[in-house]
Amino acid sequence: MTDQATKAARFRALHERPEPFLLPNPWDAGTARLLAGLGFDALATTSLGVANLVGRTRASRQEILDNCRAINDATPLPVNADLENGFADDPADAAKMIELAYTAGAVGASIEDCTADRGAPIYDFGLSVDRVRAAVETARALPVPFVLTARAENLLYGVGDLGDTIRRLQAFEEAGADVLYAPGLRTLDEMRTVVSAVGKPVNVVMGFADPSITLEQLAEIGVRRVSIGGALSRLALKSFMDGARQMRAGRFGFVTDLIPISELYRAFQQ
Repeated sequence: MTDQATKAARFRALHERPEPFLLPNPWDAGTARLLAGLGFDALATTSLGVANLVGRTRASRQEILDNCRAINDATPLPVNADLENGFADDPADAAKMIELAYTAGAVGASIEDCTADRGAPIYDFGLSVDRVRAAVETARALPVPFVLTARAENLLYGVGDLGDTIRRLQAFEEAGADVLYAPGLRTLDEMRTVVSAVGKPVNVVMGFADPSITLEQLAEIGVRRVSIGGALSRLALKSFMDGARQMRAGRFGFVTDLIPISELYRAFQQ
């Protein structure tokens, strides 16, 4: 088993190479092993995928941590944890999730400025920065080079504009975040504008973006990390529902699209 310090060093090094790396999001041990078998360099958890796994739209704090540990234990790859907003408003309380994620095996984690309150979905600017600063302090105190990602979520909620997003990302960078992330960027021009406005590596999530954008184009504008969020989980659920609807209608053509059992054996053998 690869030790956590080695995983941490490997994960940080991925952000320092000139070309972007792909960071797919499994939602359990099985999907983690399938992705590892395809040759990905690292994995990231998805809170939406965890929620879907337990039949809800939002997972609990403990469910997210347990999922992080399960995915970490499934492969020797570095794991980045999606911690949502840290399950707390207070900066110090939210930052405790960073240490808990590390204890669960993660070598990186993200904290976001979404409140989980539909009436006021985004923390105000000052509190958002304080929360990132507290998360950075906790990450720096860990015994490995833990990668802290700060997320500006306002584009997903129609709060503010691209200028406000950049202002937040710049403040998060100044507070010490290692990676900057604004889910909801849709076009290559928006992504280029963000990348050029900050000095730290930028993560782009393609689950919300123009799907015609290629990895080569992302590399050309300086993106350093490319994730997919809960998209693979949603894709799997769509396939499940399509097959179930066919079965309910008395048709079984979906069996021609099944993954071969031999491929599962190869992926899951210990």
